[in-house]
Amino acid sequence: MKKIFLSEEDKKSVGHYSPAIEHNGTIYVSGQLPLLKGQNIPASFDIEDQTQLVLEKMETILKAAGSNKDQVLRVTIYVTDLAYWPKVNAVYGKFFGDHRPARTIIPVNCLHYGCLLELEAIAFK
Repeated sequence: MKKIFLSEEDKKSVGHYSPAIEHNGTIYVSGQLPLLKGQNIPASFDIEDQTQLVLEKMETILKAAGSNKDQVLRVTIYVTDLAYWPKVNAVYGKFFGDHRPARTIIPVNCLHYGCLLELEAIAFK
C-alpha cells in the first residue's frame, strides 16, 4: 500500500509529483531543490547554504512520513559542478553525523531555476 505525503502548499505545485511516497515501509523522497518557500528562486547562491536547505527539506518530509534522517538508506545528489563536492560533503557529514547512508553524487549540466544541487533520498519507517 502506498501513502502520498502532500501539504496544502505542495498541492499548489506546478509539478505533477509528490514530495514523498511510502510503500511497504520504504519512503521515497522526490528531488528537493533549494528554493525559497513558495517561489521558484534559489534561497541562496552559496553551495553550502543550498546543501543545508535541501537536507532540512528532506528531514521535514521524512518527519511528516513518520521517519527521520537516521533512517535514510540512500541519497542521490545532483550537482552542477564537481568542484562543489568538498563543501557539499562537509555540510552533509555535519548533518548526518555518525550515520552514513549510501550516497551517489552525479554531475549535471544544469538544474531547474539555476539551483546548484538537487537531492533525493530513500528511507525506511
